[in-house]
This record gives sequence, structure tokens and C-alpha cells, in this order.
Amino acid sequence: MLTVLTHDILPVFAILALGFVLGRGGVIARAEAAAANRISFMVMQPALIFPTVAAAPLDLFEWGGLGLYFACEIAVFAVAFGIFRRMMGRETGEAWLLSMAVVFVNTLLYVWPVSVMIYGDGEAATLPVMAIAVFDTAVTFAIFIIGTELIMRPSTSIGPVLRRIAVNPVLLSIVLGLGVNLFGLSLPVPLLEALQFAGKTAAPLTLFALGVILSAGSLVPSAPVAVAAGMKLMAFPALVGLALQLGEVGGQWQEQVTLASAGPSGSMAFALAMLYGVRTDAVAPVIVWTSVLSLVSLAVLA
Repeated sequence: MLTVLTHDILPVFAILALGFVLGRGGVIARAEAAAANRISFMVMQPALIFPTVAAAPLDLFEWGGLGLYFACEIAVFAVAFGIFRRMMGRETGEAWLLSMAVVFVNTLLYVWPVSVMIYGDGEAATLPVMAIAVFDTAVTFAIFIIGTELIMRPSTSIGPVLRRIAVNPVLLSIVLGLGVNLFGLSLPVPLLEALQFAGKTAAPLTLFALGVILSAGSLVPSAPVAVAAGMKLMAFPALVGLALQLGEVGGQWQEQVTLASAGPSGSMAFALAMLYGVRTDAVAPVIVWTSVLSLVSLAVLA
């Protein structure tokens, strides 16, 4: 467990800590971090998402297990949103993204790199984690992007909303990736290499920006932060594990899907908050606290 923690998990987490240190020391400003976050969201993440979705072996996915995982996301999200919006009185946009942080795991940018270090770089070695990353990216993340757009930029007519959604680079990369995958198209090698080169920077750039933003505020967990972190690290993995057991999903899929569910909150909730002007004083600490506390849980489950 100690080797997994020191060799596989901490190196990924270290970039967030570096951003925090440089932000606290005044080396990197919040405005610079916001610009880095925007570049990551608009450019680097599409470069990562498109080839990932395009090359995903969809026919090898355990769709029953993925369906159970998605059902757990919906159930826990509904409870979390009710708590944040009704009981804690948070504005709709913040409640939406706090609830996203409860169920949307940082699979693509955090758990998957860690799982590759643990299980190996072969497709079969990390297939369940890859499946969660692809499914959450193509389905769950798309839902949260569209939902955030509708909540934060309401319009009296559907036309402007559809136009904004249609030109969103992340959504475009998802749709194009699925099209390439379903039609069995092949991509030119130079294009793939360029996308892979750019995509590798998405995770460190987003995590670094998050660290800088956090350095300007307090890390003492407020009530919403504590509730979100508790639901993310305990309620959600427990429900996923129970659902997989009742659904008789075992072996590698049970092990790795449970591992994925126990990962930290996805930094995409923070990225969306920054892009749409939603307050980040609760969303950002949730990501950090779940990242810190999940160091042990991921090491144990791995």
C-alpha cells in the first residue's frame, strides 16, 4: 500500500500541491490560474477526450456494470442537490456543481493515470477504469456541461442556447469521438500524436490551476464542504459497491469500478465553476479535501 501511495498516487497529487505553494507565495496569480484553466478546458481537454472516446473498445465494456454505476450517480446526485439547494440554501448553480463534485469522479485526469501506474499500460489491464472514464466523459460530463449552460446562461429562446452548446469544444470532441468510434474510422497518425501530446497536459494544467485558486482562500472545511466530501468518499462508493454486488458484477470490473468510485471529486466541477462565474469557495475545497483523503482509500483499494 505504501509503495502505491508514494510511487503511483502522490506524483499525480503533487502538481496540485505545487500550484498551492506557488499561489500562496505570490508567484502565480489567480488571473493566471483562471487563464490556464480556460486553456485546459477549451484546448487540452478536447485533445485528450477526442482520441480517448474515438479509440474506446465499446464492445468490450460491461454495460450492465456501467448502467449500475450511472444509476448510483443519479441517485446520489439527487440527494446531494436537495441537501445543498433546499437545506443549505445554496444558489442553483453552486448546488448543481457541488452535487456534481459528489458523483463525478476525477477518473480521466486522476484515477486513470494512477490505475495505469498500478495495473500497467495495456488496454485490458485498466479496461474498467477506462470504461468509467469514457462513459463519464461522453455522457455524465456532457450532461453537466449542458446543465450548467442552461442554469447560468438562461435564455428566453432555445436558439442561442443550442448555438452555444453546439460550439462547445468539449461537447464537439465527444460527439466527433463517438462518430469516429461508431463508424470505425481511422485517424491519421500525425493527428493522433499531436492530440496525445496536447492531451497529456490537461490533467496537470487543471490540477495546477486548482491549487493556485485554493491558495487564496481557507482550507477549513465549511458545512457544505464536509457534506460533499463525506458523500463523495463514503456514501457514493458504498452505494456503488453494493449495487455491483447485487448486480453480480464481479472480478476485475467490481474491483476497478469500486476503485474509480472512491476517487476524488472531478476537477471539472471547478473548471465549470470558473468558466461560468459560479462561486468556488466550496467547490474547490471539496476537490482538494477529497483528493487528500482519497490518497489512503485509493492505496488500500488498489
